[in-house]
Amino acid sequence: MPEQLRTSTRDLDDLRTRLTAWLGGRLGAPATVSELERPEANGMSSETLFFTIGTAQRCVARLAPAAEAVPVFPSYDLGTQFEVMRLAGELVAAPRALWYEPDPGFLGAPFLVMEREEGMVPPDVMPYTFEGWLLEAAPEQRRALQDRTVAMLARLHQAQVPPGLFPDSGLRAHVDASRAYYEWAHSAMRIPLLERAFGWLEEHWPDAPGPDVLSWGDARIGNVMYRDFAPVAVLDWEMAAHAPREVDLGWMIFLHRFFQDVAEVFELPGLPDFMRREDVCAAYRDASGYEPRDMGFYEMYAALRHGIIMARVWHRRIHFGEQEMPDDPDDLVMHRAAIEHMLAS
Repeated sequence: MPEQLRTSTRDLDDLRTRLTAWLGGRLGAPATVSELERPEANGMSSETLFFTIGTAQRCVARLAPAAEAVPVFPSYDLGTQFEVMRLAGELVAAPRALWYEPDPGFLGAPFLVMEREEGMVPPDVMPYTFEGWLLEAAPEQRRALQDRTVAMLARLHQAQVPPGLFPDSGLRAHVDASRAYYEWAHSAMRIPLLERAFGWLEEHWPDAPGPDVLSWGDARIGNVMYRDFAPVAVLDWEMAAHAPREVDLGWMIFLHRFFQDVAEVFELPGLPDFMRREDVCAAYRDASGYEPRDMGFYEMYAALRHGIIMARVWHRRIHFGEQEMPDDPDDLVMHRAAIEHMLAS
């Protein structure tokens, strides 16, 4: 596993100068901004910057990556993300959204600023299934974290989505958008494995998809801050949508499977009893009264969506000279074996 992936081409000193000037205009008075920092782990899409205003106000800025940084997604709607954060903050623990700046002239792209929360996040690099506080926790502490996270997701799904917040709704629109994203991300090199997975979805389409809710989109523990094994901040809303709740549940289950599979490749025990389908669905049912359905479909859909994203991330690594292009395009999908197993089941 790589210890650090390059995700930005922007100069931090230049960004700090620009951010200081913008903030002074926003506040109507001169402002001081600390040196900017990038997170050491997690986050491979939007550019994330940590800084402090004055001596005490700890903040986070998120902005779309520069075009030369090989963006993971074709577009970054920071305005919608800002509104989703404010909506989510009414129901779950989320950082307070402070400002949204649509003018790209200040930092080179639209951006938003939120308060920075304190807490621990299960890392992606090195994965939490390899080492760290969650792996070292007692089983009952991990179970508490799991159930509290699922209950938090159930609360989020109670949000009333304002008309017009998202251009489309429903499972069909969501999958069609994923197909369009695949075409954009991998038009230069088709990935047969992912195209087979799209075909599998069509053959196993649910008879009656559940009602649409505010879908977090990137619903996983790596996007949550915890204190005492309880969620205190829900992060990263760039994949939010209006879709069946199983989209989030399938993603939460599969993303742990992904990190568990990586641990097992390195002959590490990982966390095999964590975020299992039956446990997650039972906790969701207890918290919401809703019985999740067609979870095999939604876990395959999560594996497919994650495959598109990770293959795009590998293209970024190739661009920066961190990885060579594989002979077989299916090898761009890190969890190729998992998808092949799911297709054969």
